Amino acid sequence: MATLASTRAFHVFHRHFQVVTPRFPRSLLEAPKPKRHPLHQPLPSLCPCVPPLTSSPKSLSITFSLPDGASSISATKVVDVDLSLAVKKKAMEISPVLKGTSIFLVGMNSTIKTNVGKLLADALRYYHFDSDSLVEEACGGESAAKSLKEQDEKGFRDSETEVLKQLSSMGRLVVCAGDGSVQSSTNLALLRHGISIWIDVPIEMVAKNMIEEGVQIPVTELSTAESYSEVFAQLAVVYEEMKGGYATADASVSLQKVASQLGYDDLDAVTTEDMAMEVLKEIQRLTRLKKMMEEAARPF
Repeated sequence: MATLASTRAFHVFHRHFQVVTPRFPRSLLEAPKPKRHPLHQPLPSLCPCVPPLTSSPKSLSITFSLPDGASSISATKVVDVDLSLAVKKKAMEISPVLKGTSIFLVGMNSTIKTNVGKLLADALRYYHFDSDSLVEEACGGESAAKSLKEQDEKGFRDSETEVLKQLSSMGRLVVCAGDGSVQSSTNLALLRHGISIWIDVPIEMVAKNMIEEGVQIPVTELSTAESYSEVFAQLAVVYEEMKGGYATADASVSLQKVASQLGYDDLDAVTTEDMAMEVLKEIQRLTRLKKMMEEAARPF
């Protein structure tokens, strides 16, 4: 059963990737496999599906002409556009030094984490994957995944590992990694092939997200039909079990800290762009640290 599950995971991954990956010359396909990337070693991309961003951003002038009484709407649109452009500009700035290194986002599953992952992939011109979705598909769907986890947990964990193994072998990916990615030393080692960032969202916001938007944590017994207090209590248990694994990430981006830095009293005021910008800043900090370590290691 374990072998069957991991084999399905292998084929599901490649079926997804073949849909979006163009054909390459044989010279590129036969490129040497990248070495592990513990933040002190550059990781060349096996999949240069999209050329790196090296061009300078073009200046953009936007003028809004709205009727009286619409000034607040205009201001909101301007801010949204400015934030989006700022994220893309930061992505272009760090792309040359990132060298196609994949990014793994860990932390409790929420629309915030998913949206940040998609925005980062768009800004960096990477591909976006959700590891839990790939595992579920490999198992035959959500209900089948739950059944496999209950009847053959080892087979289910093998599927998670196989999906991560395939994802970590590629470059230019933003992966929203599920909790299985931080539950074993093998999976944690696979995350070291890229840069891992903990997207730290308060439990109460995750619970509220699940209740209001019908979001479910894959392969769990949590039900969106339960009350907020019940969902919060179950999420708190999951968080306590997983926070040690989340903390092994190369860096963390806390929504609460971002709100504090921006002077927001309401956590809901933090946008996807705000979080994505902080992730890019952390990635930039890590790449600079790697460069300093490399220069320090050079002989005089």
